[in-house]
Amino acid sequence: MRTTHDVTRREFVTATAGALAGSALLPSTPAVARPTPPADGTVVLFQGDSITDAGRDRAVADPNAARALGSGYPLLAASAALAAHPDRGLRFYNRGISGNKVPDLAARWAADTVALAPDVLSILIGVNDFWHKLSGGYTGTVEDYEHQYVALLDETRRSLPHVRLIVLEPFVLRCGAVDNRWFPEFDQRRAAAERVAKHAAATFVPLQAAFDDLSHRRASEYWAVDGVHPTPAGHAVIAERWRRAAHL
Repeated sequence: MRTTHDVTRREFVTATAGALAGSALLPSTPAVARPTPPADGTVVLFQGDSITDAGRDRAVADPNAARALGSGYPLLAASAALAAHPDRGLRFYNRGISGNKVPDLAARWAADTVALAPDVLSILIGVNDFWHKLSGGYTGTVEDYEHQYVALLDETRRSLPHVRLIVLEPFVLRCGAVDNRWFPEFDQRRAAAERVAKHAAATFVPLQAAFDDLSHRRASEYWAVDGVHPTPAGHAVIAERWRRAAHL
């Protein structure tokens, strides 16, 4: 004997199958394509010394190439921005060179910066401007550093009037090569870098206080094994703060 429940169930299955079969005969509604935002092609250039260089392959000039970006904060910052904004056509370059001081940047500025016409120019320079006084016979003063840096960014503003400038604060940690000989002059150079950024209407990214705070959580060597060159953890700290400042 068929129960009311059995009939109801059979009728439901039959009706549902018929509805599905009928719907298959109807033309499907095309999916509405989401508009793709136009790629802005923003060019971002990292400049500086060995901290920025980070072992990059100077024979590779292509934007966004891992070997060309090195193994430090430029690679980490670029990777995160490219993943977050795949449709923007961002192009990242690294032209940091180990051992550079501000005069070295100035000597190669036309070819390594102006010629690339960056929309965003990031600079981290200043450690060697002091360190080479201890080991390389360099005699540049704090005033030289500031005046040369100001002149470099003034030239940049003339050549690239619409560029967005980002000045990273030079920093060191008290370990390895960094001892009492570095102070107070290195702190004076940090202050000079901030004045340079203000003069150039650049975004200033403070780093020293961040690393000082972190060195209370883990030994300084964890962040910069020789007090100057960041470890992977140290590079990650710089990259994070860079991205916050650059909004990329």
